[in-house]
Amino acid sequence: MAKAPPPSDGAGPPRPARSPLQAVIYWTLVLGVWALIFVVAFFAVFSVDLPDTSKLYDVKRQPSISYLDRSGGMVAVRGSQFAPPVDLDKLPPYVPKAFVAIEDRWFYWHFGFNPWGIVRSQVYDWTHHGGGPLRGGSTITQQLARNLFLTPNQTYRRKAQELILAVWLEAKFSKKQILELYLNRVYFGEGAYGIEAASQRYFGKPAAQLSLGESAMLAGLMKGPSRYSPMADTARAERRATTVLDEMVRIHAITPAQRDAAFQQPIRVNPVLASQRAQYFTDWVDDQVRHLVGQPTEDLVVETTLDLPLQASAEQSIQTGVAAAQNQGVKQAALISLDGEGRIRAYVGGVSYLQSQFDRATSARRQAGSSFKPFVYLTAMEAGRTPDTPVVDEPITIGTWTPRNYTGQYLGPITLEIALKESINTVAARLANEVGTSNVAATAHRLGIVSPIQLDPSMALGAVEVSPLEMAQAYAPFSNGGVFAKGYGIERIRTASGQVLYDHNVGNDQRRAVIGQPALSYMIRMMRGVIQSGTGARANVKGYDLAGKTGTTSDYRDAWFIGYTGGFVTAVWVGKDDNTPMKKVTGGGAPAAIWHDYMAQALPRLKTAGIPGADAPPAEPTDAIGAIINGVNDLLHGDHEADPAPAPTPQRYPEEAPH
Repeated sequence: MAKAPPPSDGAGPPRPARSPLQAVIYWTLVLGVWALIFVVAFFAVFSVDLPDTSKLYDVKRQPSISYLDRSGGMVAVRGSQFAPPVDLDKLPPYVPKAFVAIEDRWFYWHFGFNPWGIVRSQVYDWTHHGGGPLRGGSTITQQLARNLFLTPNQTYRRKAQELILAVWLEAKFSKKQILELYLNRVYFGEGAYGIEAASQRYFGKPAAQLSLGESAMLAGLMKGPSRYSPMADTARAERRATTVLDEMVRIHAITPAQRDAAFQQPIRVNPVLASQRAQYFTDWVDDQVRHLVGQPTEDLVVETTLDLPLQASAEQSIQTGVAAAQNQGVKQAALISLDGEGRIRAYVGGVSYLQSQFDRATSARRQAGSSFKPFVYLTAMEAGRTPDTPVVDEPITIGTWTPRNYTGQYLGPITLEIALKESINTVAARLANEVGTSNVAATAHRLGIVSPIQLDPSMALGAVEVSPLEMAQAYAPFSNGGVFAKGYGIERIRTASGQVLYDHNVGNDQRRAVIGQPALSYMIRMMRGVIQSGTGARANVKGYDLAGKTGTTSDYRDAWFIGYTGGFVTAVWVGKDDNTPMKKVTGGGAPAAIWHDYMAQALPRLKTAGIPGADAPPAEPTDAIGAIINGVNDLLHGDHEADPAPAPTPQRYPEEAPH
């Protein structure tokens, strides 16, 4: 008889245990299903507001503006710059290799994103809670997706969308096409988009001619175009390029011998970009372009009045002059040169644009000191006085104000010519009081001062805040036969195709006589004396017809020299940005030295004639006699122009005494 089976619990026979292979397959399927669900949900959530990818090849950018000097030389380029896309096959093979080495060495092996890179970046973000931007770990494909379609905002949502778009790009394009798109669209700093524009901007050559070192430097910019730009810090850019070359060796993109050869070949940055020349001027005219033609919709060419050789001389003279006077507390300076028509030929807004972009040539307002006195004397000449009019240098009180000469001494009976040449304070104050401070202000405004002018008696000694550009254009009528000459920097604006949008010479004629005779000839005669044997003797350049005026404030916060020859004016200011006093720096000192250094280089290039509107200047004394005259002046009056004594009222009075 058969043996009865064991009782059943109703659950059926027991399930046999899975083999290890079956377990692996089972859990792989489970995890795969959940991963699929996660991926579907991920795409569903983050694809809701993805950008339109149909506009892949649309380029939206700010048009570039190229600034040329008066001879057609390139001054600067502003705005975005694109160039025709380059074919990857036409680039040296080390160019794409440099970018792959430093940005995404697994580029040819992943499908748009690098999981290990994402994990590393997440670990970093979780362990660094400083509130800064999220760390990316982006591949080249992800960077391309961000540049083409997304904003630079570093958020988890943007990173997720970046990943989705990277996968889409990998599915749609080959690796070669993706790398080509990347090199042609990525931003390299300095307004350059794409490898061709960057090569032209930084090195002045097409991308097909890039050297290995130049390629490494451009690839190094990707980590931070502004930080690693050779314009910001050359040494830092070179260190970054070295890192790129080392990475190229590590992944066998180049040999160590090729890297060493790259180190031996110097990298020369485009001189227009490297010099940072005329950047203050470019900022100034760049603002005006928008005002004159509106927001540009296509690339523009701006023809300016600047003279690059003169600009180079001006910048060098400023740097040399400030360095030489640093022990006297001189920290900053500005220089403006313009011709008799008002064309600005040189424009320096500070010692170093890289260190400070504040423009002291037009944005700063500083007290004019005794450089304002020519407007007082011109008003007096127009009222009937002459250089030979006798006056008395003696104590004077106007209201509650008592101006003083630096020495505390008075010359007694002198002429107006001597008073201006020696910058006598008491005579200028008395003269302004006699002709009326309101009339003096009207004269200054007529000649080109645009800032408000207060009418207190102290205005006679330059208690008036002005810019170097105002002073240069207000002195221009003394140089050009008495004609108003408003300073300007743009001659013409045209499109890249040649359409003229603005022409200064069309409907912009502001020339009018603002100084008549004999007042003009009188002023030229007296201001010649300032340079020949007065407070501005240090500015004299032998062999040229020159005239001008020094200026110093009473507490040595500002020092000026404005001088001219026939149809050419240069104004120089020195001081400190914080408006604290210098160490007895006068207009006849550092400013006159800078003016002399610059004009000694400029005058041979200008080939100017004598100053129009006056008789030829008298023959200059020989060097020996001139030295004796200057020595006597120093003994009599000291190397000072300003009254260091406290002002008698809260008003800061710039009072100047002879050199």
